[in-house]
Amino acid sequence: MINTGIYNYIDVLDKGADACWTRNEVLSNNIANVDTPNYKRKDVAFSAYLEEALIGSGSLDGRISQINTKLEEINCSVYTDNVNLSYRTDGNNVDISTENVYLAENQIRYNALIDSMKQEFSRIRTALGK
Repeated sequence: MINTGIYNYIDVLDKGADACWTRNEVLSNNIANVDTPNYKRKDVAFSAYLEEALIGSGSLDGRISQINTKLEEINCSVYTDNVNLSYRTDGNNVDISTENVYLAENQIRYNALIDSMKQEFSRIRTALGK
């Protein structure tokens, strides 16, 4: 994290990209364990934590500034999904088609966050006249 107001949006986007990266690893692990007996799929919770932190009154700039003061406290968490659910007789609850869709969706989200960070840096560079 960079400790100046000019990078507030970039810091939040970076935190979101880190969560997407973690989710990519978790989803890839689910796909790798599709044939492992009794394996239960895992997923990552992050967007709800960020959304909760963004809720409030005032301008978006003000809320982003408030989030940045406690950005280290907003972390993603890995959880086991549908522990009691099993699609097969071996106890595994990973559906390969669903995991591939989630993986593609997550990759699009990650790329959008990276692109948004590039645009923010471009705006800063333009403002500095470089």
